[in-house]
Amino acid sequence: MRFSVSILVALFVLSLASPLMAKDKKSEKPMDQQAMMELWKKMAMPGEPHKLFATLAGSWTTTSKEWMEPGKPPTESTGTAEIKMLLDGRFLYQEYNSQMMGQPFSGIGIDAYDNMTKKYVTAWLDSMGTGIFIMEGTASADGKTITLKGSHPEPGGGKMTHRAVWKIVDNNNQTFDMYGAHHGGKETKMMEIVYTRKP
Repeated sequence: MRFSVSILVALFVLSLASPLMAKDKKSEKPMDQQAMMELWKKMAMPGEPHKLFATLAGSWTTTSKEWMEPGKPPTESTGTAEIKMLLDGRFLYQEYNSQMMGQPFSGIGIDAYDNMTKKYVTAWLDSMGTGIFIMEGTASADGKTITLKGSHPEPGGGKMTHRAVWKIVDNNNQTFDMYGAHHGGKETKMMEIVYTRKP
C-alpha cells in the first residue's frame, strides 16, 4: 500500500514538474513521463554513500567532551550508540545515550545522502529540546569526511550556527566534532564524540 501511494505521489510531482521544466528549458525537448519515472526510480536507489553508511551498523561505545565555556576544560562522559540502516539501505539511524551537563541525555539521528541534490542531510532529535535540528553538507572525495552546516534559534533571540565534521575512520572507528558560533561571532569547538565499535 505504501509503495503504491509513493508511486502516485511521484507521478503527481512529475506531472507538475514536466510543464515547469519545459518552461525553464524552452530550447530542450521535455523529458517524457516514462523516461522521467525511470530517472526517478534510479535516483531512489541506494548508492556508494549508502553502502558506506551500512558499514557502520552495529553497537558502539562513545567517549564525548563538551566545551561549555571558552578557556575552561571540557566535561567528559561515556555512552553508547546503536546504529542500523532503514528502508532497504537508504538511511542511517542512530540511537544515542550518554550524559550532558551531568544529566542523562538521549538522542536520535537520521543520516541521508540525497541522490537528487548530491548532499548529505542529518536530522537530529534529543531529550534536551523539542525541535528537529537539520544540517546539510558535502563529503571528501572518498566519502569518509562529511562536513555539515546548520543553525537554530537561541533563547532570547538570535541564531547559533553550527559546523560538524564527521569522520568515518574505518568500520570500527568514527569521530564527530561540532563547532558553533553565537549570533555570528567567532566559531569555537563545542563537542567531540569518539565512537568505537563494541567487540
